[in-house]
Amino acid sequence: MKTKLLNVAQVSELLGVTTRTVWRMRDYGAIPAPVRMGGSVRWRSDVIEAWIKADCPHCRKTGWRAEQ
Repeated sequence: MKTKLLNVAQVSELLGVTTRTVWRMRDYGAIPAPVRMGGSVRWRSDVIEAWIKADCPHCRKTGWRAEQ
């Protein structure tokens, strides 16, 4: 199964926040780490969905990781 990759605009829409807030969340470690491909930054949709289902725990503070 292929995993869909989401850009910052798509993640911000899922979370109901601005793109700037998504970047801040990434910088603080509050959101799962993105995947970097060349100059692009993307988030795996399955990881973001699992994180949302887990009630959006702060990844750096709680050590949350998506189950692989």
